[in-house]
Amino acid sequence: MKITLTGVAVILVSLAGCNKSSAPSSSAMPSVSKPHDPVQQKLAEYAGASASDCGRMDVRANESQTKSAGDCAMQASQGKKPFYVAYDMPGMSVGVAGNAEGKLFTVQAQGGSVSGGACPSQLRVASSGRVTCFAPGDMSSMSGSHASGSVPSGAANPHAGGNKPPNDK
Repeated sequence: MKITLTGVAVILVSLAGCNKSSAPSSSAMPSVSKPHDPVQQKLAEYAGASASDCGRMDVRANESQTKSAGDCAMQASQGKKPFYVAYDMPGMSVGVAGNAEGKLFTVQAQGGSVSGGACPSQLRVASSGRVTCFAPGDMSSMSGSHASGSVPSGAANPHAGGNKPPNDK
């Protein structure tokens, strides 16, 4: 039986789903998180010790990986199970966490500054395929419990799909 590297990758991606671990899974996370990464730490803090790590997606993650992470987060949220998911884009990282009480939180990092707080809106899957709790166009306002100045006024919504490269099919 001949197994190719591509075949192994397809199997790993299909098995990725949700990980019931605070340690990142390399099969669900095309982006490698750094030890003591402040975004990952803040998301895990908000979600709690028993949270499902739904993944940390790089902007280059394929559609299947992004969908798997999104499905994990949406299912956990709907079941009021703790979870977190994060996305790395050029110059910016964003993430969403939910705790066992069903409360949602968001974390953003840009230019070395990390901010977070309660989600301003319901959890949804944006047109980019990423999970977000910002209503379309709300990312630039950053009101509520978020640190002011952490995202410049008028910044592009990282979930609008403009930061994701086109698929090379």
